[in-house]
Amino acid sequence: MSRSLWTALHDRLHQTIRQRALFAPHQAILIAVSGGQDSLCLARILVDLQPKWNWKLAIAHCDHRWRPDSQATADHVAALAIAWNLPIYREVAESIPKSEAEARVWRYDVLSAIAQAEGYSAIATGHTASDRAETLLFNLIRGSGADGLQALGWKRLLGSTLGLVRPLLETTRTETGKFCQAAELPVWDDATNQDLRYARNRIRHEVLPYLETHFNPQTERHLAHTMELLSADVEHLEQQAAALREQAMGDRSLEAIGLNRRILGQASLALQRRAVRQFLQQTLQFSPNFAQVEKVVSLISAPNRTRTDPFLKRAIAEVDGDWIWINDLPRSPHS
Repeated sequence: MSRSLWTALHDRLHQTIRQRALFAPHQAILIAVSGGQDSLCLARILVDLQPKWNWKLAIAHCDHRWRPDSQATADHVAALAIAWNLPIYREVAESIPKSEAEARVWRYDVLSAIAQAEGYSAIATGHTASDRAETLLFNLIRGSGADGLQALGWKRLLGSTLGLVRPLLETTRTETGKFCQAAELPVWDDATNQDLRYARNRIRHEVLPYLETHFNPQTERHLAHTMELLSADVEHLEQQAAALREQAMGDRSLEAIGLNRRILGQASLALQRRAVRQFLQQTLQFSPNFAQVEKVVSLISAPNRTRTDPFLKRAIAEVDGDWIWINDLPRSPHS
């Protein structure tokens, strides 16, 4: 199997994998390859690094059936995998996903199923610093808090033994494009990436270029760095909030579980909000929005018997002495 010329990007990725412990020697890694420049760049570099790490590598391609040439794209990726002497796994969506979010859920479900069935402990994707910058802007516009602004981390668990890894988060899309050109990798252009009906494409093709032209030519890289800083901050705050939540939680019956107001009141507002959000997620099994979290936080200093309006179905939060309890509204005789 021929290998591409060793480049500075090879060196950088090799050091990143080692320093961040993204992969282990002899690990079985499934590489998600769409056929675009980012995933091709990642696959080629991992193939070139394989002799140093003794990885077991394979390629997976997910066909969403969004484009008339999707079958040809899948064939193209399969031909590359064969040329690189790698196993290839192909999946085709039974029904065309209606949105980017739906496509992403299907894709990760498929990749996880392949990895678990075939014995791969990591899935590698080609998300870059450019994706991080676009995601930060996208979530900022939507009003996300720090948690939303720090999405796209280096690693996250998809199961008890399966990890999702993004090794290119310090690499821009410009860099992956130059790498593919120098390595003569046959990039398959996805026309949907030019479709401005998708918000992320508009950010990529209009918003970021405008910011780089009129404000700072390093906007993309600086936004990616901001997301990296936020990731560390959020991880620390979530750990502190989890400890606070566990300390404050109590129950008075099988039907009611609550938070101690005195314990919560000693913490900062940032930790109160996070502890309350974790508590609502755990007890009511839903993801509360900002307004719902604030309603419960306001009960920490509210008069006795203050209650919220219903969160989910008939569940409410109500003050009783030192406690905030999650209760069900009593049903009227006519309900």
